[in-house]
Amino acid sequence: MRRPRLILSAFLLLLPAACSPAGAETAIGVAMDDFSYTDTSAEPANQTAAHERRLSAFMAALRRDIGADQRYRLMASAQDGAGFKVIGGIQKTSTLVQWAKVAVIDVVAKKIVMDKLYTFRGDNDESWERAESFVSREVMAALGTPAPIALAVFEFELDDNTAASAAGPAAADASYLAEVTGSVREALGQSGRYRIVDVGSASGEAAKARALRDCDGCEAAIAQKLGADQSLIGVVRRVSRTEYTLGFQVRDARTGAVLARGDSGLRLGADYSWKRGAVRLVSDRLIESRAQP
Repeated sequence: MRRPRLILSAFLLLLPAACSPAGAETAIGVAMDDFSYTDTSAEPANQTAAHERRLSAFMAALRRDIGADQRYRLMASAQDGAGFKVIGGIQKTSTLVQWAKVAVIDVVAKKIVMDKLYTFRGDNDESWERAESFVSREVMAALGTPAPIALAVFEFELDDNTAASAAGPAAADASYLAEVTGSVREALGQSGRYRIVDVGSASGEAAKARALRDCDGCEAAIAQKLGADQSLIGVVRRVSRTEYTLGFQVRDARTGAVLARGDSGLRLGADYSWKRGAVRLVSDRLIESRAQP
């Protein structure tokens, strides 16, 4: 079965720069091209005229629904300064089955905030109206959701203040730190607020030596080179074999400004408890907090 496809990555490269809304009272521009339509059902009857009429009604209703919300303002094209672009296509694959592919693109950030494939049964006015009503709700929900922040989460570092630190890092420490980093990345990525950027190709001595905590904010520039919006570094400070603290700091990748930081305070527990404490800390300060970092 063939399904409609949209070449979204190529489309993103062609999007013009757009201006962000000046304030909360300013309606966000939304551009929407007519959806494409393809009939691969191989039905003997030629239904081109009926499909053109239903698609036209579908698009008119979709524009009407979005335009009725005062938060948004319909625009002719993304070139006119729209904040979002809606594109899509519908394909009829059999007598009773049709597919609708819909994507919403944040023009300012050049990011896809919605890319979904729906199926609906029937090919009459009523079935098309039901499909439009459902799609309009999905598009409106996507328009109200900000694009995830591209976040470079660097490997958590260990600041060991115990007497044993003179012997050098233990293999177990590296394993526990890797668990901390992986769990924090997973929690932030699953939140929907962040898109985790791969830092495997990070350059610079501080990054390679796991010493970003002492580089006076150099992680921001490294994150920017990796295509991230923000950077996050984290530190486990070992006070004793059973006492430790956790901390993190988030910077704007472009300006280097500190956007958020957190510190767990003194905690008791074995090394394997680092992971749980780190996830709890970033969840409290970044994920569950309503304020954007």
